[in-house]
Amino acid sequence: MGSIRNFNPVKLFVGVLVSHEKLIPSVDSQLTAIYGPIDYRSPIMPFTFTDYYRHETGDEILRVFFSFERLIEADSLPEIKRRTNTLEADFTAGDSAVKRPVNLDPGYLENAKVILASTKNFYHRMYLGDGIFGEVTMHFRNGTYEYFPWTYPDYKSPEYQAFFMELRGIYRRQLRSMCLLGDASTIKDKSRQKTDD
Repeated sequence: MGSIRNFNPVKLFVGVLVSHEKLIPSVDSQLTAIYGPIDYRSPIMPFTFTDYYRHETGDEILRVFFSFERLIEADSLPEIKRRTNTLEADFTAGDSAVKRPVNLDPGYLENAKVILASTKNFYHRMYLGDGIFGEVTMHFRNGTYEYFPWTYPDYKSPEYQAFFMELRGIYRRQLRSMCLLGDASTIKDKSRQKTDD
């Protein structure tokens, strides 16, 4: 029988879609007011991978990722998703030319994988509680992130790969500073540890 061990804290990030670049500073300030300082952010990128959001967010959607210095407990993700949904609604209630000017997609990164939160159930998602599901959208293997059939096309792009690789490095340095990197809750397969750095 396996022993139950504590799970290391994880790295919170939020993927942001906006209808206009002028909204990003406001999103930044509202998220930092709740989750603390941002320690890494991606470049602002055009979101051109799908037309799915066009009818709600407009024709010139932009993407940016924020990650937060303070690590979180993995089981707090449902609460975070519900809170970011409320923030989205606040932006929608404002004066906007589009139905959904801001889209916030929280998730977390840990050593082995990247998890996204969703309000939608599907065969590859696990129920986390409070109406929220979790999806393993990428896993780390052989020094890079690998994908699943359900991984969103944008998450397979070099730009996203660069963000998550950098974020993983930041996270691992934080774990080292907390003397947690060698904890048994991390990847234990010694044959894979050489690919983790």
